[in-house]
Amino acid sequence: MDSVTRLGVVGCGLMGSGIAEVAAREGIDVRVAEATPDAAEAGRRRVTDSLDRGVKRGKLTEEQREQALARLSFTHYLGDLADRQFVVEAVAENRDIKIEVIRALDKAVEDPGAILATNTSSIPIVDLAVATERPGQVIGMHFFNPVPVQRLVEIIPALTTGDDTVRRTRGFAEQLGKQAVQAPDRAGFVVNALLIPYLLSAVRMVESGGARPEDIDRGMELGCAHPMGPLRLLDLIGLETAQAIAESMHEEFKEPLYAPPALLRRMVAAGHLGRKSGRGFYIYDS
Repeated sequence: MDSVTRLGVVGCGLMGSGIAEVAAREGIDVRVAEATPDAAEAGRRRVTDSLDRGVKRGKLTEEQREQALARLSFTHYLGDLADRQFVVEAVAENRDIKIEVIRALDKAVEDPGAILATNTSSIPIVDLAVATERPGQVIGMHFFNPVPVQRLVEIIPALTTGDDTVRRTRGFAEQLGKQAVQAPDRAGFVVNALLIPYLLSAVRMVESGGARPEDIDRGMELGCAHPMGPLRLLDLIGLETAQAIAESMHEEFKEPLYAPPALLRRMVAAGHLGRKSGRGFYIYDS
């Protein structure tokens, strides 16, 4: 199995920073690209803070923290990813933005055999693949939040993706200590196709006055042994992210159960996005 020694990550928000951290902890040289110098510095702080928390919780030593930080570099110029063997884009969940980034990466990454992976949770992989000159090396690699904790990665080949790309991507997931499942290139893939209707049902239950968020969550945690109830999970995922996934699934399949409820849309419009904004179905301390 080919090992990745030089990884590029585009975007250093919640997901990108987690991917970069996990890779650096596994001994990989990681170069992170952000849109601006300020965004790159914010990304560096995000990774550093996460590593600091890992030390405080006894998950890694001070020496491991320092080694991981030494393997990380940050840039605001995609051309600095020219020598990367594998690049994961983790920019905003927006089709036009992702296509623009994947096209730019196709030109910037010099190795014609390099793999370009997208961390999308809902956008068809084939739409990104055909925007490049290397559709056989474009693949979906859907990580789960928080990346340093969650062990699952969904690998999503497009119709254009080559078998060797699938093999190498699975090997890279294993290199990161993750377990991979292969999913079809359809909105929602495997996990969200099952999860999103469940989460939306919980929102509709609150919307109708059928039950309080606390009771819904406690019921699923204690009655079904879920580690987190659906509304707390929505707050963790981010309500705008859940809405975007639901809209993508509804657009593809036209199933009413995939349509975002009015309450979800209004909460997103109000900026009540969950943990990241301090308020969702629950209130969070800053």
